[in-house]
Amino acid sequence: MRKIIIALLVLAANTMMAQQTQIITNDRNATNMRKLQIAEYLINHMYVDKVDETKLVEDAIKGMLNQLDPHSTYATPEEVKRFNEPLKGSFDGIGVQFNMAEDTLLVIQTVSKGPSEKVGILPGDRIVMVNDTAIAGVKMPKEDIMKRLRGPRGTKVKIGIVRRGVSGIADFIVTRAQIPVTTVDAYYMITPEIGYLKFGSFGLETIKEVHNALTALSKKGMKKLIIDLQGNGGGFLNAAVDITNEFLAKDEMIVYTHGRAVRNESFKANGEGKYQKIPLVVLVDEYSASAAEILTGAIQDHDRGLVVGRRTFGKGLVQRPIDLPDGSMIRLTVAHYYTPSGRCIQKPYEKGNSEDYHKDIIHRFNKGEFTNIDSIHLVDSLKFTTLKQKRTVYGGGGIMPDYFIPLDTMKYARYHREVAAHSVLYNVVLQYIDKNRKSMNSKYPNFKAFMKKYDETEKILKEIREKAAEQKITCTDDEWTKAKESLALQVKALVARDLFDMSEYFEIMNANNATVQKAIELLSKK
Repeated sequence: MRKIIIALLVLAANTMMAQQTQIITNDRNATNMRKLQIAEYLINHMYVDKVDETKLVEDAIKGMLNQLDPHSTYATPEEVKRFNEPLKGSFDGIGVQFNMAEDTLLVIQTVSKGPSEKVGILPGDRIVMVNDTAIAGVKMPKEDIMKRLRGPRGTKVKIGIVRRGVSGIADFIVTRAQIPVTTVDAYYMITPEIGYLKFGSFGLETIKEVHNALTALSKKGMKKLIIDLQGNGGGFLNAAVDITNEFLAKDEMIVYTHGRAVRNESFKANGEGKYQKIPLVVLVDEYSASAAEILTGAIQDHDRGLVVGRRTFGKGLVQRPIDLPDGSMIRLTVAHYYTPSGRCIQKPYEKGNSEDYHKDIIHRFNKGEFTNIDSIHLVDSLKFTTLKQKRTVYGGGGIMPDYFIPLDTMKYARYHREVAAHSVLYNVVLQYIDKNRKSMNSKYPNFKAFMKKYDETEKILKEIREKAAEQKITCTDDEWTKAKESLALQVKALVARDLFDMSEYFEIMNANNATVQKAIELLSKK
């Protein structure tokens, strides 16, 4: 770039600008890179209007990447931070889990031994001020609130709290600290012998979290395991390898990669996994992707366990993150990955047409694939066999489960969907708990007591119907009868989530989850 600028300056001393342009653009020996640099220079210095050079370069990069596969992307420094945070295992903040209740931040939980808990902030508190700036009742975007609450560890932030039963605003000075981001959503014993483990992504700390969860389940008598990867969009390749290693015997292939310009790699189990013999069922759906498909494919190919659910997303490409000087990043596809049987499960795509690619799930739904297994047509050329039992499996478009569970499109009645979509369901539950938190904490000191004594649903359902009517969401008595059972289950689960944790939420919801119930049935026969 410097050489080009110097050359242009020399030419400028003796020729007119038009002549410069002619010389530059007629240079037959210019490489593609020089052409790009020259174009950027000319636009920046000669275009009739002033341009945003940064945006110009970013758009050029995006334009090039858009001609490749749908997973080669460019991210700004802000987007890089948002992308990495859930996967890197921590962020700097005040340590609260919250929901927005009628334009007010309502604390649901405080991180154990975290900065907010240490100064006395409690579940049920409403955060209304941050550093003397009102954040409640002013329709401040959630992202702006997060920016005010977060900041470098060790820095202090003044939090204004409104607490039920206490007049006025109480100020707390919170020292920001490193807050863990967990990827394990839930784990519990679903029967006296069967453990259940669900995690939503494959991050830097996921293997540690999975180890801790499996150890806890083992102490409770786990002899069989359900791994729930429904909705798991993937993450780091190494995390998928480390977790899969827990379940395979020494030297069994986990995954291998092939690329044009990068070294081919293969990953095998080291034989140190603690759960090489435990009977397994893996749950998947159309949103299970990437690293989740690596784990699922290895378990299926080695006949190590059964796969239950619906065909997975179909992402079989490996991206390499390449940091740029300003903190932005290019995530460039450098290889395909293959399951142990040799399957590449990447679904077809047309280069330069990422829009259609990302609508694939909608196309699958419209074709009836989520409700009818006969709607799925796989070609014989994509047939493979598992490595031990020689069962037929397929590549080229996700992983087909061993047992198909259709999407229950009638599970939630119209009225249930509407009160959920308009936030009536969630807001009523939040407000009910907020008003009754003290008595409920006393009544339900633990989850066992909750499951034995819980009797809040009828009162909450009555409030839901009243609030919905205020928003012109109505239903006939027949529609109410159809919606009531599923609403009651979700209300109970939401109350349990607020009072306890996500494990308790899933323990309640899974009682009515056909995919989970099929897994229990299969493992009960082993």
